[in-house]
Amino acid sequence: MKRWQLTPTQSENLAAYLFLTPWFIGLVLITAGPVLASLYLAFTNYNILGAPEWIGSANFVDMFTDDKRYWNSVRVTLQYVFFSVPMIMVFALALAVFLNRGLRGLALYRSIFYVPSLIGTSVAIAFLWRQLFGRDGIINVILSWFGIQGKSWVGTPSTATWVLIILAVWTFGASMVIFLAALRQIPEEYYEAASIDGAGSLKKFFYITLPQLTPVIFFNLILLMIRSFQTFTQASVVSLGTGGPLDRTLLYTLYLYQRAFVQLDMGYSAAMAWVLLTTVAIFTAILFWSAKYWVFYEN
Repeated sequence: MKRWQLTPTQSENLAAYLFLTPWFIGLVLITAGPVLASLYLAFTNYNILGAPEWIGSANFVDMFTDDKRYWNSVRVTLQYVFFSVPMIMVFALALAVFLNRGLRGLALYRSIFYVPSLIGTSVAIAFLWRQLFGRDGIINVILSWFGIQGKSWVGTPSTATWVLIILAVWTFGASMVIFLAALRQIPEEYYEAASIDGAGSLKKFFYITLPQLTPVIFFNLILLMIRSFQTFTQASVVSLGTGGPLDRTLLYTLYLYQRAFVQLDMGYSAAMAWVLLTTVAIFTAILFWSAKYWVFYEN
């Protein structure tokens, strides 16, 4: 009887599949399984204590028609995203251009500015931010030196959202490092040729630097947008989990958390999660569609 043997190609494929098996198991049990389960729960009334009860699209109908706090969380989140993302991009790019001028100790400066990106999403920093912008915080102490009467910036509805936005902008270091790496890849010959033609610093920036950086701008924009929509820790700690004065720090994810783990309305929170996923996918698709009009690739 002829013995069956694997060819070298089949052996390599088998080894690859064996090494990938743990990843496939994790994908099914940890990622795909819960995702599909949440899709089912989005159409149910489920409070953990009992079995899910199928209610169709009732969660989505209530969300879009009757839940005022839901629409407030949408408004606050959009304000947070549309202001924080451009401000982070501007600060990160401006500082990257400044550091790219050949300063001594570049590695030290790069590390210093990158640290906030590592610790900015921690509970400790969020709590510190609440103390800084409190009624007796350091911000008001500094303002008092100039005769300005401070207030609780966290506890005032008109400024509470901006406290979160400033915290987000403070963590621009990761985007700055990416910009800095991209700036160092732009050929110096471009700037030399522009100088020969009499171009100034502004023309060099707008006609050489920005076009060369558009792929990296696009990359940072995608990452920052997705991260901003998912922001949770800062809003939760700064507002002590309540959503702040008049829900002005009630970001979408914070309200989702409240519905899921405070009110135990898992079905409703699952529906909210799928709306968030769809929204992020739509914004991402729009950015990818628009990229062909403004992102420049050399090839």
